[in-house]
Amino acid sequence: MNAYTPQSTAVVVVVVTILLSVLVIGYAITRLHSLGSARLSAWLMVVVGVVGVERLTSDQPAGFRMLAIIGVLLYCMKSVVSVEACAADKSKMSTWNWCRFAALWFGMRPELFSRPSNSRRSGGGALCWLGVKRLIAGALLVVAARAIWIAPLESVPETTRRIAASIILLPGLSLVVHFGFFNILAGLWRIRGVNCRALFRAPLLSKSLAEFWGRRWNLAFSEMTALGVFRPLRGYVGTRMATNVAFLFSGLLHELAISVPVNAGYGRPALYFALQSIAMSVERRRERMAVPISGVPWRGKLWTISWLLIPLPLLFHEPFLNGCVWPLIGMEIPTAE
Repeated sequence: MNAYTPQSTAVVVVVVTILLSVLVIGYAITRLHSLGSARLSAWLMVVVGVVGVERLTSDQPAGFRMLAIIGVLLYCMKSVVSVEACAADKSKMSTWNWCRFAALWFGMRPELFSRPSNSRRSGGGALCWLGVKRLIAGALLVVAARAIWIAPLESVPETTRRIAASIILLPGLSLVVHFGFFNILAGLWRIRGVNCRALFRAPLLSKSLAEFWGRRWNLAFSEMTALGVFRPLRGYVGTRMATNVAFLFSGLLHELAISVPVNAGYGRPALYFALQSIAMSVERRRERMAVPISGVPWRGKLWTISWLLIPLPLLFHEPFLNGCVWPLIGMEIPTAE
């Protein structure tokens, strides 16, 4: 876990101060009357915030750098989507609701917190329980991955054990965070009267990439790109170009979260999302020809899984795995200086 242990308490204090400052400045930006000024200020804060925290943590362990960069990026993008939401419905959040939305929820739909209900919403307890079960299942997979790595199997090559452990570890971490913690948080908000829902919705049922990326996998990300990038651009460059730019933006954000912390593997996450954009353009073409990919369910699922998994090493490249993922189970591989 040395990858997540900062070298000094001072840098932690500074990062936390930056996060709090982003929340305060972000709220002030959402109160600006000029849409142009608000958009410019919000995006400027994204650039300055991310560059600043990256420079601040340049000599810190990769895992800590990743968390710091993702945290600042998440909080900055809250301002971006809130500006667009305010422009659409002309409503502004109170200070309290802004803090709840920006600091305590990973989704990107500000309207959920603009007018929360005072009554408890249905399904909150069930969502919490589902999250607990999936968190436990994920934790067991993480433990299993650790067991595979440390098992005294001298006859099995180290590379084979590393691959086997990784195949179990990555889904395990996803179950813990995406399907566990996020579901618990959504359930708690529903109990508090906020209409939050699961951000990851049965992705294995997807019969097309459009369904996977748009309606099932990481809805916080799709909400963010839709509100912050796609909708503002669509009126200027058209739907197709706005969609392509949104995917390129997704690639850029993943570069910041995956490649920048380890200072290696640049371009691979962006290429992964470029491939997704190309594949989705094929899907749209087939839909216009009245022969959609999802027309035959098993074929659509095979298509989707193939495009997601075959190029996956581009997204989760080895420098990232070695710097941020493998250390979680003590599987750090020494790198040449």
